[in-house]
Amino acid sequence: MTKTAVILFNLGGPDSPEAVEGFLYNLFKDPAIISVPNPLRWFLAKMISKRRAPLAREIYEHIGGSSPLLQQTIAQGHDLQKELSNPDDGKTLGDVKCFVAMRYWHPFADDVAREVKNWGADKVILLPLYPQFSTTTTGSSVKDWHRVARKKGLSVSTKLVCCYPDHRNFIKSHLTLLQEALATVPEGADVRILFSAHGLPKKVIDKGDPYQQQVEATVKAIVSQLDEGIDHVVCYQSKVGPLEWIGPSTEDEICRAGRENKAVVIVPVAFVSEHSETLVELDIEYKELAEENGVKTYIRVPALGTEKHYIEGLADLVRKRFHNTNERSFFCDPQTKCCLAERS
Repeated sequence: MTKTAVILFNLGGPDSPEAVEGFLYNLFKDPAIISVPNPLRWFLAKMISKRRAPLAREIYEHIGGSSPLLQQTIAQGHDLQKELSNPDDGKTLGDVKCFVAMRYWHPFADDVAREVKNWGADKVILLPLYPQFSTTTTGSSVKDWHRVARKKGLSVSTKLVCCYPDHRNFIKSHLTLLQEALATVPEGADVRILFSAHGLPKKVIDKGDPYQQQVEATVKAIVSQLDEGIDHVVCYQSKVGPLEWIGPSTEDEICRAGRENKAVVIVPVAFVSEHSETLVELDIEYKELAEENGVKTYIRVPALGTEKHYIEGLADLVRKRFHNTNERSFFCDPQTKCCLAERS
């Protein structure tokens, strides 16, 4: 029986206050994040992580001192493995096992690749939990995986689900949670939906990164299923550093909503798990900003997590990649140059 390993990629997060600086160092030493040659990049990563660590520890204190991302990703992998174990249209993937590989904290790809090899996988399917492709997320994780796979001698068929910004189940999952939130808006309130995604420096997009385009494609697909003309904005959060970032910023849009007497429903449209950007930035910092700017109703839609339509969608993507179905919904247009997998 074929043994298929499904690798769930995610960012990772510190598992204790003492791990915060190391996590930040791993993040900033990634050439996909700071694109300068070594040893300058290592020096900058060390300097930035040391400077930012105290503030980051304060942020994580709000959620118990560590990131919940690993536990949530493990839960997603558990539910996905269960879903994949059920034959679809009589087709089976054989013996399937889901593994979690984090980019900047444990479990690292090095350890996971060793586990996959020891398990005896015949096939590997890489499944980023980044619905919209970016060179800074999926691109970095895939490059790192291929590096460690070579290092560990894991030479088996490996295929990538590179993105799924408008996959029907992904959109349905967002719609399910969004409509539940909209139902709680006070009667008569003038609501505006803020679709908030993690921002990127503008120079990354200018180099051809398709992330912003794909975030907008996700929002377009969601809005097409809502009432015609519903007030909504795509915006970007989590800006750091002096560079110009893509916009508009989520902070500015919250302030504008307050000036225009809008109720705000905010959707983390590019985050599929709860972590510091949702639990602290959206739930605490931006909520306080909303209150300070006269927003009377501020409702945050949960991240997708293990919502059933999302898990079913991930299973559909894995099955199609296993059976080599080449569909636009989960393979980018070749013009974007973001699918790093061979389509053999």
